[in-house]
Amino acid sequence: MTDTTTIPANDDGAGALPDGWLRVESLDLEAQGVARRADGKVVFIEGALPGELVSASTYRKKNNWEQATLTAIHHESSQRVAPGCPHFGLHAGACGGCKMQHLHPAAQVAVKQRVLEDSLWHLGKVRAETLLCPIHGPAWGYRYRARLSVRHVQKKGTVLVGFHERKSRYVADMGVCPVLPPHVSAMLMPLRALVGSLEARDTCPQIELACGDEVTALVLRHLEPLSDADTARLRAFAAAHPSVQWWLQPKGPDTVRLLDADGPQLAYALPEFGIRMPFKPTDFTQVNPHINRVLVGRALRLLAVQPNERVIDWFCGLGNFTLPIATRAREVLGVEGSEALVARSRENYKENQAPAQAGRALAATTFVARNLFEMTPQALVQDGVADKWLVDPPREGAFALAKALADLHQQRIGAQGAGLLPAGAEAEGWTPPARIVYVSCNPATLARDAGLLVHQAGYRCVAAGVVNMFAHTAHVESIAVFERSDTPG
Repeated sequence: MTDTTTIPANDDGAGALPDGWLRVESLDLEAQGVARRADGKVVFIEGALPGELVSASTYRKKNNWEQATLTAIHHESSQRVAPGCPHFGLHAGACGGCKMQHLHPAAQVAVKQRVLEDSLWHLGKVRAETLLCPIHGPAWGYRYRARLSVRHVQKKGTVLVGFHERKSRYVADMGVCPVLPPHVSAMLMPLRALVGSLEARDTCPQIELACGDEVTALVLRHLEPLSDADTARLRAFAAAHPSVQWWLQPKGPDTVRLLDADGPQLAYALPEFGIRMPFKPTDFTQVNPHINRVLVGRALRLLAVQPNERVIDWFCGLGNFTLPIATRAREVLGVEGSEALVARSRENYKENQAPAQAGRALAATTFVARNLFEMTPQALVQDGVADKWLVDPPREGAFALAKALADLHQQRIGAQGAGLLPAGAEAEGWTPPARIVYVSCNPATLARDAGLLVHQAGYRCVAAGVVNMFAHTAHVESIAVFERSDTPG
């Protein structure tokens, strides 16, 4: 696609370009190159990288912008690299699972850092006082969780197992997937053959993958009951792939069950804290266990929990942060919206309570289920005083939580228009946490919540940085630290 056309002599980065050429200025949140035509109209170009001079074919036009696909590169970015997967690209049938394999992994991290900084400033009017070093790790073989679509294509006489094609509902014809663990990538073709051999091959639309430290759980979604012959085929596959453990899902996530109860437990470890976390394959866990271990360690160092402190972990899930916090704090409260996850977190707490596992007994820890998207100042006060918070929300962010904290601050300082304090708040001596560590999977909602914390809740954003949990995708995870403005820096 790269040509050898000479760049015009007057092209110094701002000069006129030949007709049809575009200068790519940046990447957007979907990893599309952003360019502008001479009339100022923005063009989003799939496959183009910042600094490149390109030609592109427009496939969608609006008054102020266009979407286009790269057709030629006249001047290539020094950060462009050969994709590591044969199924990545702009060609027909290309896999849509990754968007940035053509960009050097280090440059991907830099782009995501810029996205975080821009989001904080443009959406929240917040600048972090310190930029944290990015957390990044292996660029390949990292994806320990995935939802693989399955389709029996009768006309071709084959079964497809993998991600969807780029911008399509069709399943990509994948033979390998380098972002999956090598042993899982090597199973794609055997899985295709397995499903093709099933009597139920037309009623099995999905296989969900969840890898633990010892177990590779495969959850087969089946719309009709499986025959004895089909379950025997699943068992034979597991016997040929010793780490595989089959789970069956006839209906919703609550119906997931093990095909056979024998074998090791699906779990992952956090060795730095002596914690072992059992989980079900449909429970939420981080996609990248390598990054998760580093992230948990950094979050606790930033939180700087002391033995005499009480900490609240909001959106605590299975206890991924809660249990490590409990190895440091005096008391911990974990709050989560899902009753099922709260039950699992309680089980995990009991399993890790033995002093020998964590070096000492875990702190007194309570888990409660609550809808955190309906948090109020009154409910916040009722949860009691905490020295520090860990906040790890889904993509929707933690707006209600930040808003409740902001409302309490505005009421306390007597801001104009602020309502009365919740009954009992002053009598109980409630005070906001001195420090908040916020782990985010969406820079836009982080920026929105950061704006509330900084401009209305009395906090400073003392640090922020990206976490490259999903290499080769445009997904941006990050971590930010907030301290009360009256706390010494």
